[in-house]
Amino acid sequence: MRMRNKKNLVPRMEKCAAVQVFEPAALRGSWASLRPGCAEVRAEMGCGKGQFTAGVAHRDPNVLLVAIEKVPNAMVTAMERAMAEGIENVRFIDADVATLRDIFAPGEVSAIYINFPDPWPRKKEQKHRLTAPSFLAMYWDILPVGGRIEYKTDQAWLFEWSLEQFAYMGYELREITRDLHRDGVTGIMTNYEERFHAEGVPICRCVAVKTEDRPATPVPVKEKKPAPEVPEA
Repeated sequence: MRMRNKKNLVPRMEKCAAVQVFEPAALRGSWASLRPGCAEVRAEMGCGKGQFTAGVAHRDPNVLLVAIEKVPNAMVTAMERAMAEGIENVRFIDADVATLRDIFAPGEVSAIYINFPDPWPRKKEQKHRLTAPSFLAMYWDILPVGGRIEYKTDQAWLFEWSLEQFAYMGYELREITRDLHRDGVTGIMTNYEERFHAEGVPICRCVAVKTEDRPATPVPVKEKKPAPEVPEA
C-alpha cells in the first residue's frame, strides 16, 4: 500500500530547502565544496526520520553527510530535525540508491551507512536488497581504497546472506558481530534500532572495506556456501 503524504508535506519541505539538494548530479565530484574544511564525504542509504543522521553529524562536524531517502514523508522529518538542531554538515537527497553513480564520482565517498534496509525476503526479490551484488558494485565504484560500508540489520538471515555477498564482491569484512549491544549500547542508534533493542532483538553489524583498486567485479571463491533458505512471505 502506498504511504499517504503527510499533511502539509510540500510547505514543510520548502521550509527545509537549505538542507536539501535538488539537483545532486550537478555536484558529482564536488560534494566537499558544500562544507568548508570538509575532511570527507559520507553517504547514508535511507535516512528515515534522521536520528542516526543527526547523531553522526553532531559527532563528526568536519564531515559532510549526504542522506539519501526516496520516501519524502520520512525525509521531511529528518530535515526538520536537522534544521531544528542547527546541523550544517548534512544534505538530503530525494533519490533512489540505484542512481548513485550519477550522484557521486569514483572514490568520492569515504563511508556508506546502510541501517536496517528493507529485507525483501522472497528469493525473487533478492536483487532489490541493498547488499545485493549490483548495489555492492555501485558502492565499490564510489568508494576509494580504504573506504568502508557500515551495515546494521535486525534480520539474522539477511545478515548471513549479506556477509556472503560482501565477500563475493571482494570486500574485506571487519568488526562482525551478531549482538552489537550485548554489553551495552554501542554507537549511534536509529529509531528502529532503539525499539528493537528495547524488545531484546539482537542487532547484527559489520564493516566491509574496499581494499583493492580494481573494477567492481565478483571475486571467485573456492567454496561458496548456499544462500540461507528464506520462507516465502
